[in-house]
Amino acid sequence: MNLEGVLEGLLFVQGDEGVTLESICKILEIDMETSKELLLKLKQSYEKDNRGIRIRFLGETFKLTTKEEHRLFYQKLTMTPENETLSPAALEVLAIIAYNAPITRAEIDEMRGLASDYTVRKLLAKGLIKEAGKSTMPGHPNLYKTTKEFLDYFGLATLEDLPKIKKQEKLETQAELFTSIYKEKEEAKI
Repeated sequence: MNLEGVLEGLLFVQGDEGVTLESICKILEIDMETSKELLLKLKQSYEKDNRGIRIRFLGETFKLTTKEEHRLFYQKLTMTPENETLSPAALEVLAIIAYNAPITRAEIDEMRGLASDYTVRKLLAKGLIKEAGKSTMPGHPNLYKTTKEFLDYFGLATLEDLPKIKKQEKLETQAELFTSIYKEKEEAKI
C-alpha cells in the first residue's frame, strides 16, 4: 500500500482541522521517524511549481493549504459574478452560524448531518464568516461567527434583526409526527 497516498488522503479529509504527527503514526501504524519521512517526501512534491497546494504546520497540526503566491487567482474565483449568489448549503451554514455563534465546524456538521468544510471555506473566502478563536473541545477546533459583511449582505443592522426562531414548534412537530405514525400503525392492525 502507498502510505504517501494514504497520508495525502488523511490531510485532505481533515481539512482545516489538520492531523497531528501522533495521529499519523497511530493511523498508519508506523513509527515517528517514518511519519516524518513521509510528510517530508509529500511536502517536497507539493513544493514544485506545478502544484497548487502545500503542507503547512499550523496550530500543532499538519494541514493542506493553498500556495500564497496563487492568492490573487483564488480571490478572483470567489469574486466572480456566478459565485456572488449563495447556494442553499451556504445559506444553511450561514443560518446555523448566525444563530449559534461561536460554533465549530464539527457542530455545524452535526446540525446539518452533512460535511460543511467546503462551504465554510467558501464563506470564509467571501468574508461572510470569520474565525472567532479556538474551542476548548479536544483538538481545539476553530470557532466561527458572522462578519459585518454578512450583516451588509443581508441588510441587517445587528444579529438581533434576524427573524426569531421558535424552537418549541420543532418539538411539537416531531411529537405530532410520532403520534400520527403511531396512530397509522394502530389503525392498520384493526
